[in-house]
Amino acid sequence: MFWQGADGAGAAERLLESPNTRYPMAVSPDGRQLIFSEETAQTDIDLMTIEPDGTRRVTPLLQSRFIERNGAISPDGRWLTYEANDSGRFEIYVRPFPDVNRRLSIVSTDGGTRPLWTRSGQELIYVSPTGALIRVGVSPGPSWSATKPAVVVKEGYFTNPVWWGRSYDVSPDAQRFLMIKEGGADGAAAPASIVVVQHWVEELKRLVPTK
Repeated sequence: MFWQGADGAGAAERLLESPNTRYPMAVSPDGRQLIFSEETAQTDIDLMTIEPDGTRRVTPLLQSRFIERNGAISPDGRWLTYEANDSGRFEIYVRPFPDVNRRLSIVSTDGGTRPLWTRSGQELIYVSPTGALIRVGVSPGPSWSATKPAVVVKEGYFTNPVWWGRSYDVSPDAQRFLMIKEGGADGAAAPASIVVVQHWVEELKRLVPTK
């Protein structure tokens, strides 16, 4: 895992030296902790944290004989959501953060992966086993309270077959979703052609004359 300034300034800096495979997942709202998944032969995939701008100390967050992955922290910093297969299939869970051992709440009812908080923290989105996007309403506060899962986007869009990372996003106001549609707009294969527009600057000058 490496980190670098978002403006591209400076060289990329390696955070960790390890033979284990690691996948960065999320950054805490205060920017002090990076959540990542680590794959080992002993405990499969676990959730870990590291302080990038500090001691670089690695701390196990959730480590068991099951798989815990795709962790994300709520915007208010109170809750950690992730997916795990300790029930026999992957479900979405929520725990208090950073004291993850204080409580465990299951969010999904029919399986789920790739959870994502909305910017307000009042909604939690995840992907169902069929590829639909599921929404759960969250009541803000120190106690966990959520509505029943409900479909917000029907299946039919591309979902990443690789377990890490998401293939969707939500707008800051939670009113729109960015999805990947396979094929054309109607589901048909996209035509194998490229449209090239020449002299578009002259056309722009004609449509919007300068003063």
